[in-house]
Amino acid sequence: MPAEISANNTNKLSLRRAALLAGLGLLIMVIAAPFAELYVYPKLMVKGNTVETVKNIIEFKTLFVAAIFCYLVTYICDILVAWALYILLKPVNESLSLLTAWFRLVYTVIAIVALLNLVSVFRLLNSADYLTLFEPKQLQAQVMLYLKTFRYGFHFGLIFFAIHLGLLGYLVIRSTYIPKVMGFLLIISGIGYLLTTVQPYLFQNINIDFAVYTFYGELIFMLWLLIRGSRLKDAN
Repeated sequence: MPAEISANNTNKLSLRRAALLAGLGLLIMVIAAPFAELYVYPKLMVKGNTVETVKNIIEFKTLFVAAIFCYLVTYICDILVAWALYILLKPVNESLSLLTAWFRLVYTVIAIVALLNLVSVFRLLNSADYLTLFEPKQLQAQVMLYLKTFRYGFHFGLIFFAIHLGLLGYLVIRSTYIPKVMGFLLIISGIGYLLTTVQPYLFQNINIDFAVYTFYGELIFMLWLLIRGSRLKDAN
């Protein structure tokens, strides 16, 4: 009996730690990703103006490197969050929880591969060999190709992330230790990501600005993990 109680306590502790780790990982991502995506990227990238974009990247080199670093931190946290959420929801359905984690990992791998394009941009604009090898217009065209490839790769990966959120939401709804409303919010968030990803290809003329507001489900779930999830006592 004591051994049984000890095993149960260990399991409870692991769930609390998993919730806290997932919440902290998401919190770091909430700080790092918006800095790169909403501040640095719009500041440096001038839509329709290749010359100004290249000029900005060269002039604000440190800021560009900071953006790369923030993206990388975000993707590392994605790996940690995928593992922590797998542990947290393993009692609900181990196989489905593992599949859910894999979808997030696939998204993360795609995003990291896409990020290498920004690294290539940095090397291209900060290497004397490349600067002398290419004509200015050739260099600018190469830089824009890398920048667009980064965006295309990242957005393609969001399809897998959307599926991850859908499965995660389903697991949360099936659980008895996480409020079901969190599951519905995560599913709505997944639908929002999916719509914004496929919209340019399937329905360009349809306005889906409302999808922006669906992303708040992740933030609410993060707050629950940090405030209430870290005090989980059991998983019936």
